Amino acid sequence: MTATTAKAGLTKQQKRNILWWEVGAFVWIMLAGSAFHFIYELSNFNSVAALFGSVNESTWEHLKLFFWPGLIYTIVQHAFVKDYANNYWWGKALAIFVTPFGVIFSFYFYLGIAIPRYGEGWLWADISTGAFGVLAGNIVAYRILTAPKREKRFDLRGKAIILAMTAAFLLLTYFPIRMFLFEDFLGYEPRGEYGILEDYSEHLVFTERDF
Repeated sequence: MTATTAKAGLTKQQKRNILWWEVGAFVWIMLAGSAFHFIYELSNFNSVAALFGSVNESTWEHLKLFFWPGLIYTIVQHAFVKDYANNYWWGKALAIFVTPFGVIFSFYFYLGIAIPRYGEGWLWADISTGAFGVLAGNIVAYRILTAPKREKRFDLRGKAIILAMTAAFLLLTYFPIRMFLFEDFLGYEPRGEYGILEDYSEHLVFTERDF
């Protein structure tokens, strides 16, 4: 595709292709994120797996479950749509950036209603908040990837955002900030613990006989 064609806009088929890629992103992130939730325990609490899987039940650790699958998908998708998608890195960076804010907003909004009234939250509602954040990110990505071509500096900014978020998700598992987003929230109760825990006896999902 020439620069002139890109500025003129994408064809209906190209827009349809990007739409299906974003639908695939939603499905992949939700399924892979569910698997990433358990890789730290399944790895026997390996320090490398801690970078990618949830090491406690804090909000931040659950955001990792959407970030890493989203980043993997972004890299793969680029190889297939780079010749016609506009503003690729800018659009995908904003999608990756919007997703955690969508998750955080919807999660605390629903808990703000559920906890005072019912004294607990629910797994299906937790999953729904994740789906809301991922869907919001996919919509942002589709709109920007099919929009008119922007200046190159926008894609450079997108790459910078992705690199900054990658660094944050790598570092803050081992160096968590002492605030509510990073606090272990097992059973919907603040536990006063952050990052990698000393005792996982209450967090275990799998046991030796499950293997």
